[in-house]
Amino acid sequence: MHCCRNRKRVEIDIRGPKTSCAYHHQTSCRAGSSSSKLPTGPELILPDMGCYDCCMRCLGGVPYCSLVATLLCFSGIALFCGCTHQALTETERLIETYFARNLQDYITLAYIIQYFQYVIYGLATFFFVYCIILLAEGFYTTSAAKQTFGEFRSTMCGRCLSSSFIVMTYVLAVLWLLVFAFSALPVHFFYNMDATCHTIDVLTETPASINQLCVDARQYGLLPWNAVPGKACGITLSTICKTREYQMTYDLYIAAFAGAGITLLALVHCSLHLALNQVYLRKLRKRAKEERRGYDLYGRLQRDRGGTLCSPYPANMSDTS
Repeated sequence: MHCCRNRKRVEIDIRGPKTSCAYHHQTSCRAGSSSSKLPTGPELILPDMGCYDCCMRCLGGVPYCSLVATLLCFSGIALFCGCTHQALTETERLIETYFARNLQDYITLAYIIQYFQYVIYGLATFFFVYCIILLAEGFYTTSAAKQTFGEFRSTMCGRCLSSSFIVMTYVLAVLWLLVFAFSALPVHFFYNMDATCHTIDVLTETPASINQLCVDARQYGLLPWNAVPGKACGITLSTICKTREYQMTYDLYIAAFAGAGITLLALVHCSLHLALNQVYLRKLRKRAKEERRGYDLYGRLQRDRGGTLCSPYPANMSDTS
């Protein structure tokens, strides 16, 4: 029986609810004791967990938002880079076969296509490494990590690193928005070409009007203005639209456009998730400061009283009788 109950008083703990038996044992008032040791923080006593509890605890530490953003970024970059690389190769073959007869007319386009293919290799490598780093950052900053390890820890270096990743991801999202818009240009070109071919198929009974329907690659900057023939008209254009190379190139550009959109969505999602994690970590730091102040206040009051803090009010109604 506690000494405070003999004196018809009840013990008050200003630090909040007790989280463990060890904590309750440290804050209890022992009979005949003149002073007690000040605890430095709540002691965590975990029972023996089974396989299911361990699995649930491990799954609770997975940053699912960062994992979804990483998978979206991987799939979008793979779709964009793979389809764009093959589509550029097929585009060079179409230009060489149907729109230009002289090598000097499309040699510049061939060099540009080769340059873009090397850029695609660099983009794939960069985003692969960057997504891995973002996933690791998600594991570091996720709120589930605090529940798993039971203690919040944050350093100035970690906070600066997290802020840097937020800024970098935001800048990449803005730059990738330009890539997303640029990837729509070949889709627009092939869409116009497909619409012209559909019109030619409808007007097959009037050959005179069919020959006036053309697609000029020089208007889109693919060939110089002195390239011969530089355009395809009438039945020739309809034949191009029915080839396997044209259909595959059109589908590849559509897939690359979709991949660029998925990558943009992943970057925006990751940027928002990192920003929300920063807000959550700021709240944790504020809460940790408040708890530290509570511990200091408790220690000062306990030293001033020379023992355990007790309430001047009775524990229950039976103590007043």
